[in-house]
This record gives sequence, C-alpha cells and structure tokens, in this order.
Amino acid sequence: MKGTPGMDLVNLGRLGFGAASIGNLYRAISDETAAQAVRTAWDSGIRYFDTAPHYGFGLSEKRLGRALADLDPRQTAIISTKVGRRLDSVPADTDFDRPRQAFVTPEPFQSVFDYSYDAVMRSYEASLARLARDRIDILYAHDIGRMAHGGDHPRRFAEFMDGGYRAMRELRDGGAVGAIGLGVNEYQVCEEVMAHAEIDVVLLAGRYTLLEQDALISFLPLCGARDVKIVLGGPYNSGILAKGVRGAGDVHYDYQPASSAIVAKVRGIEDLCEDHGVPLAAAALQFPLGHPQVVSVIPGMNSPRQVIQAIEQMGMPIPADLWRDLKDRALIRADAPTPTTL
Repeated sequence: MKGTPGMDLVNLGRLGFGAASIGNLYRAISDETAAQAVRTAWDSGIRYFDTAPHYGFGLSEKRLGRALADLDPRQTAIISTKVGRRLDSVPADTDFDRPRQAFVTPEPFQSVFDYSYDAVMRSYEASLARLARDRIDILYAHDIGRMAHGGDHPRRFAEFMDGGYRAMRELRDGGAVGAIGLGVNEYQVCEEVMAHAEIDVVLLAGRYTLLEQDALISFLPLCGARDVKIVLGGPYNSGILAKGVRGAGDVHYDYQPASSAIVAKVRGIEDLCEDHGVPLAAAALQFPLGHPQVVSVIPGMNSPRQVIQAIEQMGMPIPADLWRDLKDRALIRADAPTPTTL
C-alpha cells in the first residue's frame, strides 16, 4: 500500500465513526452527549474517527480531541480530517442558534473554500491544535468537484492541483500524515484527480451504496488497479436507507426530497429485506464492504444509541439469498460484489 510506513489503510476497521454529527449537524447536541458517543465507540472497539474543520466550524474536531484525550493517551486512534475549507470569522451579530451551512454551532466562523498551498498548510496546523494530537493519520481534500463548485470547478481544480495537492504530498512524503486522498460526494472528480496525481484513499460519501452502484462502471476498477482504498461515508443515502419509506414524514436522498423513482426502488429493497428478516439499515451498512476496495464504512454518529445501533447492524447475519434476490429483481447491479463473511 502507499502512504508512510505504518499507515495500514486495510485495517481501519469495518466500522468507523463519522464525526460530522458531533459538530451539531442540523441540530445542537451537548458537549457531554458528543463525548459519550465517542466514548461508547471507543469502548466498543472502534478506532477510526473522521472529522473536518467544516463540521461545526471546528466544533467537531475540538469535541473529538477532548473526548479522546483521556481514552487514548498513547494516540493510537486513527484520525482523519480534511483541508480545502478555511475558517473565516463571522460578524458579531450572527445568529448562532440557527443552522449555518447546515451546522448549529457556537463557533464564530464560517467555512470558505480555499485549496491553495498556504491555506492547506495552515488548515493542517489548525486541525492538529483543535484535535490536540501529535499527528493526523489521513488527510482528505474536502469537496473538490462539480457537485460542490458547479461552473467554478475548473478554477478550483487547478487551484488544488497547483497548490493544495502539492502541500498534501509534502505532508505525506515528510511523514507528517500517513495517507492523503479526497473526501467527496462524487466519484467523477476522483477519476479526474487520479489522471494527474497519486492518492492513497478516497472517502466517498453516498456514491456506492445499496441504492446506487454506478461507481462500479469505471471508478472502482480504477481504484483496484491503482491500489486506492475506499472509505464509504453516507451509507444510508441521506437517511432513506436507515428509515425506509413506509413511515410518515418526508424522506430524503442526496440531501433533498427523494423522487418517486427513488422511493419506489427503496420500497422494493425494503420489502425484500423484510422477507429475509433483515433490517434495511443493516443491509445498507454492510453492503459496501462486499467490494474489495472498501475498507471501512463510517455512518454519522451523535449519541451512544446511534453507536450501539450501528454496531448491532454491522453484526447482524445477512443471508446470501437476500443479495441474490436483490440482483434477480434488478434492485442492485448484477456485477456488484456482496459480503460473504460477517
């Protein structure tokens, strides 16, 4: 594998801790609840924790660092964070009780995209301080790509390749971080980066799930050829694969209300899961790990209850017949590799 000696991406652990939620994603939680979530994960054997400056504008990194300080005095946890969004001050009259860029946070900042060399270096140093760690194991470039930048993508891509990527390479090659990669919601930009540069790992959110597998066409084969590992974020596709579509209330997919076609597909998956006695959320959490490039799945967790639920879902037996039936009904791709061991 690539990266510095000792950075074993294969052994991150099947289940990791997505720390966006402890940055008060969509709603505020207390410092104690956040700390209890991290503590429950640690006590349950989870050792990989992913965060970012953008998550609560520093709040997630601070909370994660404080929670791990006593649990992990030897700093054996594997920590990933991100660069590409600098934190700028906000006006004093800002309403901190309302969501800002999806976070309800008391931190007096907002995140602004900046993939320049100097910004990446400053971001790395600031993350070390907030996390109270001696090193960061994995450093991802955050939200590069057309989904985030639209028509401004070519300029941002050039800024990253000319500046931010060079900084990340220097940090990795100098041993300051163990591995570098991209933290994105789209796989197409990963292919674009990999045409010009070497990366070790991609944190891919929502683009290889029980609901969608187009990444199998070109991206995942490319990762296999390049030995690029995948950490899978957003395994529930904005929650629709966690709650299903049978209950009351709106359902969301890809951060917006789900279309009728998506609802119908999820209903078919949910029906088959019920026929086999498998919770939909358990199938969604385990499915990505059937692919050999996927080394860890990191759902968001903001409470001990959510941690325990994810651990239980990851350990539930899933019969091979469920995967077969999903393929037979064209609810997952016929070429999708499926989990064979628990």
